[in-house]
Amino acid sequence: MANYFLAIESATKMCSVALYDSASLLDKIEEGGDYSHAEKLAPFVNEILKNNGLTTADLSAIGVSSGPGSYTGLRIGLSLAKGICFASELPLISIDTLKGMAKGAIDEQKDPNAFYIPMIDARRMEVYSAVYDGQLNALQEAEATVVEENSFAGLLEKQQVYFFGDGAAKCQDVIDHPNASFLDQDYISAGFWGDLIEQKFLKQEFEDLAYYEPFYLKEFKAGKPKSLL
Repeated sequence: MANYFLAIESATKMCSVALYDSASLLDKIEEGGDYSHAEKLAPFVNEILKNNGLTTADLSAIGVSSGPGSYTGLRIGLSLAKGICFASELPLISIDTLKGMAKGAIDEQKDPNAFYIPMIDARRMEVYSAVYDGQLNALQEAEATVVEENSFAGLLEKQQVYFFGDGAAKCQDVIDHPNASFLDQDYISAGFWGDLIEQKFLKQEFEDLAYYEPFYLKEFKAGKPKSLL
């Protein structure tokens, strides 16, 4: 019996919906450019299911972006995911936004010895970021950081570092190092989550539908990166 997973990404301006058969991507619909989650996410879900001859009754679980990111976007995505889960009695699986981005970059760059730093735009020179190695192990969990000239200097002295996400572009003129690579693709997409959702599904790592809330990082104060970075 197939396990179909629906994935919803709404942490940034990107509206992204993906459909999986276990970890294999079947289809995705996404559009960026503005914060239009309220108008587009639900139609995208209906469209992707219809295009693949499925209904919510055929799904095994819903994966949803857990943040950090846009307060409004995250709440809209979670509300939609919870509504589907309640109506169809499906488990809810949360996917860390930055980890999902790192998974996409690692899979496509295929550089196991590099560091991967996903960045989500916050404001001015502030970003939400995390640090992963080439095996998707978190070396630094999500935090709000003001990017400066010496940000991540410790990592850059060791080996190649890939920066990506909608917050990386504004850092490109600030971080100047031969080991710094800024990727054109931001990897903000539900289309990279297949393995992450399936792993949590098999372990039954589900969220409480009544009480689960996104991780906004609102309580974090922007600060300089730790000395080891």
